[in-house]
Amino acid sequence: MARSAALFAAFRAEQTDPDRFYGALARDTVAQLRSYTALDRAVVVDVGGGPGYFADELRAAGARCVCVDPDPAELRLRDGRAPDTAIMGSALRLPVRSGSVDVCLSSNVLEHVPEPAAMAAEMVRATRPGGLVYLSYTLWLSPWGGHETSPWHYLGGRYAAERFARRNGRRPKNDFGRTMFAVSAARMLRWVRARSDVEAVDVVPRYLPRWMKPVVRIPLLREIVAWNLLLVLRKRTDAPTAG
Repeated sequence: MARSAALFAAFRAEQTDPDRFYGALARDTVAQLRSYTALDRAVVVDVGGGPGYFADELRAAGARCVCVDPDPAELRLRDGRAPDTAIMGSALRLPVRSGSVDVCLSSNVLEHVPEPAAMAAEMVRATRPGGLVYLSYTLWLSPWGGHETSPWHYLGGRYAAERFARRNGRRPKNDFGRTMFAVSAARMLRWVRARSDVEAVDVVPRYLPRWMKPVVRIPLLREIVAWNLLLVLRKRTDAPTAG
């Protein structure tokens, strides 16, 4: 509970103090990732990692990390410069050789691409057989599903975005249908079950205590309560690496 409380406290400062929020989230993510796989000397790709908070923590843990992001403005958010190990590229077509990385990680990016299953498939493609995919995203029906337009997204994503624009004189950064999309837990769980090249190591509500893990088994309730879904997938050792 203390961990969850600390994360949600930091979460409130996401837009006013991004260093505090993303720094805390990156440290928590690396600690969580270490419970699934060794990171020392591991080759890691951070998909949509922006200014490199996660990449910094991963390197501190001994990993060799490359951040892939399509937006140069996002890459420069922290200090005006892109991280040294950043690569411009789309999550839907990663500039990474098939089967070349030990860990493919993405935190809160899936809800920002128009084809979430294609992004997840790219992460699997890039990962070596036996390697790990760490994929987390905000559920659309969660209280923060609309991001800065929440809770009005419950009345529709476009309505929420238009309301935000009227009240603030600008479009939201997370603009439904353009830079944000509705992704459910059910959709991605079906995608995992349909894949023959991965096995689910863990499926958990990322920010919540471990004892709340059973909520992901309850349709509809998980969409609201789980808040952020984490899929930890192992690429099967007999999976092909070409493509």
